Amino acid sequence: MSSAASERVIVALDVPDAGQALALVDRLDGIIQWFKVGLELYLSEGNSIVYSIRSKGRSVFLDLKLHDIPNTVAGAVRSASRAGAQMLTVHAGGGPAMLAAAAEAAASMPAAPKLLAVTVLTSMDPAQLAAVGISTSPAEQVLRLARTGWEAGIRGFVSSPEEVAAMRGAFPESTLVIPGIRPAGTAFGDQKRVATPAAAIAAGADYLVIGRPITQAADPAAAAAAILAEIEPKNK
Repeated sequence: MSSAASERVIVALDVPDAGQALALVDRLDGIIQWFKVGLELYLSEGNSIVYSIRSKGRSVFLDLKLHDIPNTVAGAVRSASRAGAQMLTVHAGGGPAMLAAAAEAAASMPAAPKLLAVTVLTSMDPAQLAAVGISTSPAEQVLRLARTGWEAGIRGFVSSPEEVAAMRGAFPESTLVIPGIRPAGTAFGDQKRVATPAAAIAAGADYLVIGRPITQAADPAAAAAAILAEIEPKNK
């Protein structure tokens, strides 16, 4: 496999403790470069898990979906920068002032993570959006929130695979990190808007976030290698 493919898959370490997380990192040694630390693992282990993964020479995507008043989010961005995360999520629903504060905080740090604005969660479909008072389609809402983020200085976004092509067209210079990836024949779980790895890369994704299809496989290394093989032709 080329390094180009291995650096485009981010394995989600959605496990409860450092022992399980670092065991997965070790099992994927030489195959996967990027790992996502989300709320479950971060609340259990704190910044120490970021340090541990970085000490193994791997890259960390800290997926905390920060969503609070501007001053609080700015402080959290600075803390994440000091921890060494290379990518960090903020929630686009926090509004222009919050997003601008996050971007300004990142710009003030010597080794800031790439900020990614989360648009609409992959678990949200039209019915879920309607339940929280949003009458537009997921695709329309994704683009609306992404424009807000872009105008506030954010240059990376998280959306479902269904919106990748539209996002790439609207924001050609952005970094697109795409969850909701399910290889053919695997269960969707709680994801609503999904695609295969090859389809998401072909549509314009920069990075794919993949969890259970790799981490819950009988052989995580083999599962990861199969996904890399699927997307490898798209990188040639």
